[in-house]
Amino acid sequence: MISAKLDKIINTCKAEEQKWLIKSNEIASANLSGMVRGDGSPFMDHVIAVAEIVAFEIGLSSEAIAAVFLHEASRSNNSLLEDYRKDFTEEIISIAQSLNKISGIEPKDTGLKSDNYRRLIVSYSHDPRVSLIKLADRLEVMRSLDLFTKSKQTKKATETILLYAPLAHQLGLYNLKSEMEDLSFKYTDQEQYRFITNKLKAGEQDRKRLMDIFVKPIELSLKKAHIQYRLKSRTKTAYSIWKKMQAQQIPFEGVADIFAIRIIIDAPLEREQELCWKVYSMVTEHYQPDTSRLRDWITVPKSNGYESLHTTVTAQNNQRIEVQIRSARMDDVAENGHASHWSYKGVKNDEGLNAWLGGVKSLLESQDKRPENQFLDFVIDDIFVFTPDGDLRRLQSGSSVLDFAFDIHTNLGLKCSGAKINGKPGSIREKLKTGDVVEIMSTKNQKPSSDWLNFVVSSKAKAKIKQKIKEEEGKQIQAGKELFERRMANWKLEISDDLLNYLVKHYKYKTIGEFYAALADDKVDIIDVKAQVSLRETRQEAELRDPLTSQVPRHIHKEVNTSDFLIIDEKLNNVGFKLSKCCNPIMGDEVFGFVTIKEGVKIHRIGCPNAARLMDNYPYRIQKVKWKESSTGQSFQTSIRVSSYGDSGLSQQIMEVINSLSVSLRFFSINEHKGMIEAKMQVAVPNNQVLDKLIFNLKKIKGVKSVSRTTNV
Repeated sequence: MISAKLDKIINTCKAEEQKWLIKSNEIASANLSGMVRGDGSPFMDHVIAVAEIVAFEIGLSSEAIAAVFLHEASRSNNSLLEDYRKDFTEEIISIAQSLNKISGIEPKDTGLKSDNYRRLIVSYSHDPRVSLIKLADRLEVMRSLDLFTKSKQTKKATETILLYAPLAHQLGLYNLKSEMEDLSFKYTDQEQYRFITNKLKAGEQDRKRLMDIFVKPIELSLKKAHIQYRLKSRTKTAYSIWKKMQAQQIPFEGVADIFAIRIIIDAPLEREQELCWKVYSMVTEHYQPDTSRLRDWITVPKSNGYESLHTTVTAQNNQRIEVQIRSARMDDVAENGHASHWSYKGVKNDEGLNAWLGGVKSLLESQDKRPENQFLDFVIDDIFVFTPDGDLRRLQSGSSVLDFAFDIHTNLGLKCSGAKINGKPGSIREKLKTGDVVEIMSTKNQKPSSDWLNFVVSSKAKAKIKQKIKEEEGKQIQAGKELFERRMANWKLEISDDLLNYLVKHYKYKTIGEFYAALADDKVDIIDVKAQVSLRETRQEAELRDPLTSQVPRHIHKEVNTSDFLIIDEKLNNVGFKLSKCCNPIMGDEVFGFVTIKEGVKIHRIGCPNAARLMDNYPYRIQKVKWKESSTGQSFQTSIRVSSYGDSGLSQQIMEVINSLSVSLRFFSINEHKGMIEAKMQVAVPNNQVLDKLIFNLKKIKGVKSVSRTTNV
């Protein structure tokens, strides 16, 4: 069964084209019967959704839509296409065959580089529609990412941001590119995505009021000049805001161009430039422009066909607003590409479409690298590395082969002796980069050393190395202790604390454990130990005979520094406000108020899991609030979760950190599961600065993997 949307396309097609679409849909339905997606829905839903994107959002013709159905029907059996050559044109069959080849490309083949991916596409097909269909397929996958497992979500989101979004940008499909980026961001960094989207929702009403005030004088000028126009407000996507925050190291409020206004004019082709510049002069009559931010892509369009006039002006309250000026034609091309025309005009062989496809082909085949096609890494502090089987692993920047081995499995890390990196031998120290394919080599006799800690960066690798070294040291200490006690018993010599302290000091070790380990490793000769014990006894006997020769022991006194504590002597006591229990805000958190019916104003954190729902459903009940700067004396309860690789003394160390900050502990529990220890606690703190310090100090505890603030315990 074909969808209602595609049925509309069929009705506008010629008889021959209708036959292609109906026949290809039937072939796909028959060959994909019984196949389901992650939620149990028919796999044909995916195929139809891709066909709709190809038709309505990219705007390709019936040949491309038919190729979508044939590709999905034959991707696991390419010979199936030969059976239907007589029913379709060579063009349709060729596109489907190319799509089948491209579907076999593994991300590791590209090194996760968009240029490599583009070259592979070109090598498999010279028809530009193939790459456009592949983009449509990936967009549908991203829209349906909830159907996949968590690991596959991360893998597909990473592939999308590094391979597909740059390709969409190069081809001028900005709407598609922006949606891919935001969906990828949503699944790879949910906390940051939620924070930024909630911040955008919180300021939505302010932006709307600003736009109404800002455009009034411009609208009067446009009407006087009898220029037909429409206005669009454009809010920067969550991903692009986050990327700018990371690149410039600024907070959300420091991003200047979050909000832009687009003026779209109706103009004949021959007068587009003239009228766009006329509108620009109207804008600058009312507002002061920043000439350094003027971008003229009307006189000289971008290589991918983008045309628009951009300027940044200073509005009321010194707010900077980006203004984009373009014609209706330019806007349509900027949003959807030239191919969008036929989908709503009913033109099947439009010259603009053919010209655009020719431009797409040139861009795909070009090796020229322009600044606008260069992208920041999606996650600045991360790299993405493949196993030989193609599984994608996300690692911290600067990770070595040893980090990668521990990320796969602890035992593999402990026995790691080297690796094959992209087929070439590499040492355990070698640093990895995004796109590397790494095969770990191991040996049974390999043992970790303290030197390993110098070239690993992950907390897991460090914790496991330290744990194993500690275990090995424990074995050595025990072996050395047994040797010492056995020999002392044989020599009929008495062991005392004074004697042990003497030996540790004489051999210049810090602890008795180090001394025992040195005995086990033959770094200290047990016969020499006997000589030192005998010499000491001789000296002690001499001192007893002549006390004047005895030395006065020296004691080292350590000064104890006490921490300074902030004394809070004023209370925040507004009976109209209550702190929400769903997110437990603390003084200093970024918050907003929600006006309830019975309980006054409830205070929520901006990152509260319920924030988006409240802002979407009840924007008129959102109240701006902030903490009273001089408010003191109030204590706020919050919950914290600590995950550790395991240490019997974890609870004691946590208590020491809490006590050192004079934080009040209200609840504490600790559990062990599959080698991991998880501690949950509820504490009362005066503000988020104290909480941040507490979390920072907890993270410094050896073996701790993560510390996070939670809504409940």
